Amino acid sequence: MTLILFLVLLVVGLVLFARHRRRGAWTFSILALAWLFFAGCGPLTGLLLGPLQAGFTPDVAHWGQRNAIVLLGAGTVLGSEGAVEPSLYANGRILRAAQLYHACKETGAECKLEVSGGDAMKLKQPEADVYALSLDRLGVPRGDLILEGRSMNTFQNAQFSRPLLTAYGADKIVLVSSAVHLKRVALYFAHFGLRGEAVRGDYVRARYDWLPTSENLSFADFAIHEYLGVARYHLYNGMGWNVPKVPEESVTTQTHT
Repeated sequence: MTLILFLVLLVVGLVLFARHRRRGAWTFSILALAWLFFAGCGPLTGLLLGPLQAGFTPDVAHWGQRNAIVLLGAGTVLGSEGAVEPSLYANGRILRAAQLYHACKETGAECKLEVSGGDAMKLKQPEADVYALSLDRLGVPRGDLILEGRSMNTFQNAQFSRPLLTAYGADKIVLVSSAVHLKRVALYFAHFGLRGEAVRGDYVRARYDWLPTSENLSFADFAIHEYLGVARYHLYNGMGWNVPKVPEESVTTQTHT
C-alpha cells in the first residue's frame, strides 16, 4: 500500500512533466520521494505501530477456573515438500498460545485452546488443522484443542468462535495474535460479546535508517491495514452492514483481571 501510493504520486509527477506542467510535476515528485523516505526510513512506520501495539503484554496476569485461549490464524504456506505449513507470522502466535496453555495448566485450572482459522489461502487445509499439528508437537493434547476451521477473516474468527466458547462456558478468554493485530481482534470479539484479555504473540518495531527498507514498508502496510479494518468496522456498523452486535447483558462469558 505504501509502495503503491509512492508509485501513484511518481506517475502523476511524470505525466505532469510530460505535459510541461513543471510546478505540479515537481510537487508530486517531491511528495512521492518524501512519502517513500518517511515510510521506508522508519518515522511513519514507528508512528503507526506505536498506538496499535501499546498495552499488550506477552503473558496473562491471572487465570480463571475455566479458561479458553483463542489463537488467531495468520495464514499458511505450501512448503517445498508439498506439505501445508504455518506462515512466517503464524509461528510466534502458535508458540505463545502453547506457552500460555502450559502456564494455565500449571495453576491446576481447566484450560482449552481454540484455534480459529479456515482455508483462506485456498490450500485445501484449514489453518486450524495445520496449526493443531504444531501445537501437538509443543505438547498440547488434542483433547484440549477446539478447532474452528470455517472463518476466512478476523471478523469471522470472532463470529464463529462465539458458539464454541459459549458452549465451553469459559470464565476467562485470552486472545492471542500479533501485537499489531490485537486492537482489531479485541474490537471484533467484543462485537460478539466476547471480552477477552489480549496477549501478543509477536511484536515489531520500525528500523530507523538513512535509506528506505522493505521491512519498514511492509510493517507500515500491516499497520495501515489494521487502521483501515477498524475504520471499516465502524463504517459497516453505522451503515447497518455488520451482523447485529451482541448486547452485553446477553454475554455468558466474562474475563477476570
